[in-house]
Amino acid sequence: MKKTICYAFVQSLPILCGYLFLGMAFGLLLQKAGYNFIWAFFISLTVYAGSGQFLLISFLSGSVSWFNMAFMTFMLNSRHIFYGLSFIERFQAMGKAYPYMIFSLTDETYSVLCSLKVPDGIDEKKASFFIALFDHCYWILGGILGTIAGELIPFDTTGVDFAMTALFVVIFIEQWLESKNHIPVWIGGISSVGCLCIFGADNFILPSLIVTVSLLLMVKKQMIETGGEQLEC
Repeated sequence: MKKTICYAFVQSLPILCGYLFLGMAFGLLLQKAGYNFIWAFFISLTVYAGSGQFLLISFLSGSVSWFNMAFMTFMLNSRHIFYGLSFIERFQAMGKAYPYMIFSLTDETYSVLCSLKVPDGIDEKKASFFIALFDHCYWILGGILGTIAGELIPFDTTGVDFAMTALFVVIFIEQWLESKNHIPVWIGGISSVGCLCIFGADNFILPSLIVTVSLLLMVKKQMIETGGEQLEC
């Protein structure tokens, strides 16, 4: 168990850097809206959705209606439907951890689990669980630190949210170097750019995911028959 926990912690370190900075940005904005670290703790514990939590700040300040809040949250997080479908069998095999794994499947955790290559002597199911748990703790810690820092010192949050973009770039490069099959990358990239041009920056995520998944399903059988890597993620 100790070896598995240590392995999971090492795998989660890139997320630690990103979640502390972005979580602190959330905490700072929450504190500026008039809420302390207790609110940051419970929101991060129960909501645990980066973009959704930033939207929640606007809702708490009274600038967003219930309907707009629900609709915007759904649009922002609809991509998780696709994440969950690709991991549903793996998570079901984890028994009692199944509900928490669904809840904790963020963008960054999904990326790490997709590229996970567990060495001998490590329990993959337990490693996946602890990676998700560590990531969740990092986000909670970041939010708490942000609200405390906002109360003690003035802080300019400009550019802090770029930490997540940088994190995704690092994960993408690592997966590109380790994977022999880059067809999914090209399909996802071209679909995203095309949908961005058609639907705009605020509405392209869901259409691009639908197009990407559809194209991957079309070419999956051919890739397997030609010796390509099976598209699990």
